[in-house]
Amino acid sequence: MYQLIEHNADFVLINKAPGITVQAEGDTPGLLQRVAKDLGLEKLYPVHRLDKMTSGLLIMAVTTEANRLLSEKFRLREMEKFYLAISDKKPRKKQGAVVGDMEKARRGAWKLMSSRANPAISQFFSSSLKPGLRLFVIKPLTGKTHQIRVALKSVGAAIVGDPLYHSNDADVDRGYLHAYSLRFDWQGEMRSYQCLPQQGELFLDETFNRALEAYQAPWTLAWPKV
Repeated sequence: MYQLIEHNADFVLINKAPGITVQAEGDTPGLLQRVAKDLGLEKLYPVHRLDKMTSGLLIMAVTTEANRLLSEKFRLREMEKFYLAISDKKPRKKQGAVVGDMEKARRGAWKLMSSRANPAISQFFSSSLKPGLRLFVIKPLTGKTHQIRVALKSVGAAIVGDPLYHSNDADVDRGYLHAYSLRFDWQGEMRSYQCLPQQGELFLDETFNRALEAYQAPWTLAWPKV
């Protein structure tokens, strides 16, 4: 369900498994409640979100003050976030930025608009894994619902296993989106965290590991201009 990465007086950092909800669903406790119980904590605060299909790094605040400070870092874009995704579609461009307002569509999905009043902003690189499969490394500068999923769909490269934005995924073992890395200043110290996906046939394939070598420190890359 999760792997504990760090637990200190201010926050808990975990590697979330795919297919797990962060918040409670009806009478079923969510990951937030489960982690708090496992660590003997009265409560944990959800600083940010990961979709149910998405695995990877998730921060939960231990105190109200830490929650305020960490939430502010996300709001001010002082929290650098990097994601990994795999698509079996050829993108219209191999790297670049996707910028646009997002609007609700049908069945709980969202769509990207050409307007930019309050846009979602994502930068990305991509490289070939093998014929028919492509690895994407994405840096979202905003935190809109389904932002990365919609961004890749908009360039013609919907994420493998995405139940809303990709078709013909009945036999896929998971949604191939993973929160790979976080980097932020905490009390005067720069913290950098990375974790690899633990589940998914495509993520565990040797071609993925070889392609990922170029993105070991994603904050050092020359990201495409917005």
